Amino acid sequence: MKNQINNRLKAYIEIVRPFTILAPIIVSICIMIASYKYNQNLTDIVNLFFTIIFPASISLAILNAASNVLNQVTDLKSDKISKPYRPICRGIVSKKEAIIISLILYTTSISLALLINLMFLIFISMITFFTITYSVTPRCKDILFINLLWIGIPRGLLGILASWSVFGNALETLPLTIGLLAMVFLIGGSVTKDITDSEADKKTGTKTLVNTYGLKRAAIIAFPFMFFPFAFIPMLIDYGILAPQFFILTFLAIPSAYIFYLMIKDSKKQRHLENAPSWALMYVTYFFLAFGFSIITIAG
Repeated sequence: MKNQINNRLKAYIEIVRPFTILAPIIVSICIMIASYKYNQNLTDIVNLFFTIIFPASISLAILNAASNVLNQVTDLKSDKISKPYRPICRGIVSKKEAIIISLILYTTSISLALLINLMFLIFISMITFFTITYSVTPRCKDILFINLLWIGIPRGLLGILASWSVFGNALETLPLTIGLLAMVFLIGGSVTKDITDSEADKKTGTKTLVNTYGLKRAAIIAFPFMFFPFAFIPMLIDYGILAPQFFILTFLAIPSAYIFYLMIKDSKKQRHLENAPSWALMYVTYFFLAFGFSIITIAG
């Protein structure tokens, strides 16, 4: 009995994919603190962390978890081929259970957003729309190129704007610029998640760059989206769009180029945290973008 309970609890943890939840937590906290410093000061940051920043970041994290669970429900046929170890595939968690969990998580995320402010709620609602339409029929995930936009827009642009809106105007030049850079990077970087799923996606009707053009050509198409957002930062500084201290973010072009290298040499048999090594490095690069932006904004 105890083992059954432990197995079920473990399955519930696995189904939300904890590693991917780190991204919205780390990114949102970094951006919120930067927004607070940019618009006010850091004198009361400790109190605000527990009353506003933490609940807002948890709202974004839970929203990510909700979309993860929903995606596993709608990806069941594909997962049975490429990820048969997942809880729904193994029958530990039923589809009905997973749908209920997803609905509870979506409701919790939106409820927490209600406690922050209206603009944050609007962004959370927009991200919710993208995550649901990505997975639910007619699925944007199945449409080539659209599926990349449906990841880049909510996780890059909208996620950063939502975080900035907690303390500041999300439509200012600075958050919009960083959000657009993150969006473009993730449009290319999200191709890495399709490497280990390419055969399963093809069999179940999902068109991706990898299973349509092959891994090497997909990497070549994705490379400009990952590399040039950082390579163009000096130009943005020259035009006065970003302050000079943001030049250091240009160096993120180096891991972006290495992601491309890993994609070129990747083997579908290689896995790291459910996906290819290039996928893990893509997430780490995104972390450093948010962390670097936050530190520079606070220090600057």
